[in-house]
Amino acid sequence: MRKPAWMRVKINDTAKFNRVNRILETSGLNTVCVEANCPNRLDCFSRKTATFMILGRTCTRNCRFCNVTPGHPDQVDPDEPFKVARAISTLGLKHAVITSVTRDDLSDGGAEHFARVVKAIRALNPETTIEVLIPDFQGNPSAIQTLVATKPDIVNHNVETVPRLYKAVRPQADYRQSLEVLKKVKDMDPDILTKSGIMLGLGETLEEVTQVLDDLLAHHCEILTIGQYLQPSDSHYEMAAYIEPEVFEELKAVGESKGFLYVASAPMVRSSYNAQEALEFSQSKENLR
Repeated sequence: MRKPAWMRVKINDTAKFNRVNRILETSGLNTVCVEANCPNRLDCFSRKTATFMILGRTCTRNCRFCNVTPGHPDQVDPDEPFKVARAISTLGLKHAVITSVTRDDLSDGGAEHFARVVKAIRALNPETTIEVLIPDFQGNPSAIQTLVATKPDIVNHNVETVPRLYKAVRPQADYRQSLEVLKKVKDMDPDILTKSGIMLGLGETLEEVTQVLDDLLAHHCEILTIGQYLQPSDSHYEMAAYIEPEVFEELKAVGESKGFLYVASAPMVRSSYNAQEALEFSQSKENLR
């Protein structure tokens, strides 16, 4: 399919773009910004936001939509929490997003390592707000509690697509389990904001997407991101369609009317898009309740 005009990103400031890449690469850490070649990374960095990927670069799952390499996982780096905290300090980030590959090989799915990273960031960067974009930890309540106890500002767990497509798109994941992860986080600590995201263009219907929104709200999800799926390669799940920007705008209005605190919905939106703005807006809106 020919890429429509609204999906084309122009980088006008190449010097700044290259500088951002150099800073992130020399940190010695993995970032989703670079790994996924995210089109929004220059904009996010200008807002002093970046997304770090911990627990290695190899995932124990093989989701058909994802560009992260599946296979035998890397050794967990015990110094990674400090390295992340130091990089955040060097970059002067106001908001840090921490995500990871899925680590089904670890008994807690990597929850304790996530917790150590959050604690290290808090110790070195007390003014930086923290969002964690987590795997499902196989629904393990103890693992979820380990992370929740560190009190990140936002816990994000993406449902990614509608339940009908899970078998083809996310064969090793479970839609209901993902919903329960969000609910457990909010039940354990009502002060933590919960967030999730979904991709369009995989063959879903608008009715199915609307049902996902209802399911997320019923499981105490408060922040929502909706973006266009882009097929990473010919071997990945085939993209069904480019979705018109007007559809994203319509879903944003639907989500806001249903009660989400914040909805980012546009073709180029990704999980961490305008993450700090989403946090601040949601906090102010929640205080008015």
